[in-house]
Amino acid sequence: MGLEIERKFLVEHAPADLAIDSEDEIAQGYLSVGEDQVRVRRRGDRHVLTVKRGAGLEREEVEVPLAKESFEELWPLTEGRRLEKTRRTTAAEAGTIEIDTYHGPLDGLVTAEIEFADADAARAFEPPHWFARELTDDDNYSNERLATEGLPAKEG
Repeated sequence: MGLEIERKFLVEHAPADLAIDSEDEIAQGYLSVGEDQVRVRRRGDRHVLTVKRGAGLEREEVEVPLAKESFEELWPLTEGRRLEKTRRTTAAEAGTIEIDTYHGPLDGLVTAEIEFADADAARAFEPPHWFARELTDDDNYSNERLATEGLPAKEG
């Protein structure tokens, strides 16, 4: 079991000249939601079953490769708890930034996540100017909540 240490931010305007290292289409659906999440994900031609426990900056995470046939058998069980997004990655001094552009009912939402080796590195991270509001501790923007409840109501 691994520990995922990650910060997440809203992106309102990414720089047009941002160097993109990779791009994948992702479809993910949740088999179980709540404190212990179980999801299946298709990223390009890769299929994974993921279990996550916890919320916020540090969470336990286990990923297990999944055969395409197993993914296809489990996918119908995620009905009503799915999201689709395009993930682009770019290199930063602190590590790889994953920029997710959501589709379908979440169209228009763009977030950026960055994983860290330890909590001290995560806390020391200075977000680039194009990162907007931090979402790390905002459960309304967790992928699980986005997949089950959609976009949060506008504030204000």
